[in-house]
Amino acid sequence: MDFLHGGELIARALKVQGVTTIYTLCGGHIAPIYEGCLNNDLDIIDFRHEQAAAHAADAHARLTRNIGVAVVTAGPGVTDAVTGVANAYQARSPMILIGGAAPLKTKGMGALQEMPQTDMFKTFTKASFTIERTEDIPARMFEAFRTALSGRPGPVFIEVPFDVLFNAVDAMPMPDRMVIEPVQPEVGAMQRIFDLLRAAERPVLIAGTQVYWDSGHAALRELAEQTGIPVFTNGAGRGTLPMSHPNCLKAVRSAATRDADVILLIGTPLDFRLKYGQEFNANAKLIQIENDPAELNHNRPADVALCADARLVLEALAEGLQGVRYDAWMSTLRAKEERKDDELRGWQSINSLPVNHFRFAAEVNRLVDDNTIVIGDGGDIVSACAKVIDLTQPGQWLDPGPLGTLGVGVPFAIAAKHLFPDKRVLIINGDGSFGLNGFEFDTAIRFDLPVVSIVGNDAGWGQIRTPQKNMVGADRAVATSLAPTRYNQVVIALGGYGEHVETPDEIKPALERAFASLQPACINVPLDPDGMSKTGASTPYIV
Repeated sequence: MDFLHGGELIARALKVQGVTTIYTLCGGHIAPIYEGCLNNDLDIIDFRHEQAAAHAADAHARLTRNIGVAVVTAGPGVTDAVTGVANAYQARSPMILIGGAAPLKTKGMGALQEMPQTDMFKTFTKASFTIERTEDIPARMFEAFRTALSGRPGPVFIEVPFDVLFNAVDAMPMPDRMVIEPVQPEVGAMQRIFDLLRAAERPVLIAGTQVYWDSGHAALRELAEQTGIPVFTNGAGRGTLPMSHPNCLKAVRSAATRDADVILLIGTPLDFRLKYGQEFNANAKLIQIENDPAELNHNRPADVALCADARLVLEALAEGLQGVRYDAWMSTLRAKEERKDDELRGWQSINSLPVNHFRFAAEVNRLVDDNTIVIGDGGDIVSACAKVIDLTQPGQWLDPGPLGTLGVGVPFAIAAKHLFPDKRVLIINGDGSFGLNGFEFDTAIRFDLPVVSIVGNDAGWGQIRTPQKNMVGADRAVATSLAPTRYNQVVIALGGYGEHVETPDEIKPALERAFASLQPACINVPLDPDGMSKTGASTPYIV
C-alpha cells in the first residue's frame, strides 16, 4: 500500500482545485509541502519577504478567479504575511495562507517560533484553523476552498504543524474540485428592480469588483448598449466596460449620483470610495446587488437589496429592459464629461520640468494596449494615472483595493507575468511604494519574469506631504520627504534593465526599450513635487 505524507496530500489537494503555483519563502517547518509540489508539477516561486509572497497569492487569485496560495514558515514567517492577508480580505480575494507551526506534541512548551497563529488571523479571514491530523488534510483543504470562494470571496489561514506535515498515512482519494454555483436572483426582487428602472429618467449604474469576479463584463456591455444607461466602474470592475465605450464615464460620478433618480450598485460597497453614499441624491432610489449580505443597507438603506450573482442580474436586466432608453440623460452626462476631459487634456499637455503627474500618465497611456496588465502601486501617481489610462479588458488593472496597501506592485506583477507570459506587465510605482517591496525585483530576475516598473519619483510621500504642508506649513511637514533616489540603478544592480529619463517625450521610448530588453526593468522619472497641487487635483488623505 502507498503511504503519503502531509505535504504530498496538500499538494494533491491544490492540484485538484486547479492551483498551479505556490508563492513562498522557505523554512524548515514547511519543507514537505515543497516535496509534494515537485511531485505534482506545481510551480514554486520563492520571494525575499513573506509579505510579497502573500501579495502574489492575492494577485494570482484575482487573475484566475480561483484560489491563490502562499506557503510560509512558522512564527515570523506567518507574521510577515499578515499584511498581505489583510489586504486580500479587504479586496475580496480568495487566497489561502498555509503556515507552518511547531509540532503538536510540544504545543505550549515553548518550541521554536511557536505562537498563537490562528487566533491572530480570525478577525480578517473567513476562517482560521489548525489541521491536527494528517488524514484530515484533504477534507480540511476542501473546506478551505469552499469557504474562500463562496459568498463574498476572501482569505483563509491554515496552520499545519510540523509533525502533521511529516507524518505518513495510507493513500486516500482527493475530493472533487470545489465549484461554487452562482446564486440566482430572487424573482420578486428582480421585478421591483425592473419597475424602478422602467420608471427612471436618470439612472446610474456603478459596476464594482463583483462584476469582474462573476464574469459579468459581456452582460454589462449588452445592458449598456441596449439601454444607454450611464456606467461608472469601481475597484476590480475597472475594464469590465471599456473606458473608451460611449456609456462608460470616469470624471462625473459625483455629479451623476447627486442628480440621479435611481442608483444601481453592483458589487460596489458604500465605503469611502463612494463617500459612504452621503452625497447621493437623498431622493434617489437605491438598488444594491451584493454577494455579501453584510454590505446590504450599509451606511444607507436600499430600496431593493439583493444577494445574487452579478452576471445573472445583468443578463436579466438586459432581457427585462428591452425598449427602455436613457439617451437624453446619457447625453447630459457625456457633455459634462467632455468639459472635464478638456480640463484633463490640459493637464496632460503640461511641458514643465520636472514632469507633471498627468503628463507622465498621458505618456504611459500611449504605451498601454489590450495586451498590457497595469498594476497601480502608489498614491498621487496612481491617482493621476487612474484618471488618464484607458482600460479595455476585465482584469487589466490591479491595485491594492480598499485597504490601500503600498508595496503590492512587484509581487502582483510577478504573479501576473507568471500566469500570462505573453502579456506585458507594467507597474506604475510611486517612489515611496517602490521602497517597500522593490527588492522583489531579485525574485523577478531569478525566475526570468520580465516585468517593468515605471517610478514616478517626486522624492516624497506626496499624497501625505501635500495636505500636511497645507495644514501646518512646509517647515513642519515632517516624515514625508525621501531622497531623489535612482531606483533604476537598484534594479540594474540586481541584474535587470534600467533607465533614468527626465523629459516627458522620453517616457514612452524608454518603456518600449524596457519591454524590448526582455529583462525585469525599471524606468525612473523625476516628478514635480508640487505637480498635483498645481493642477488642483491633489488627492486628500481620506479618514
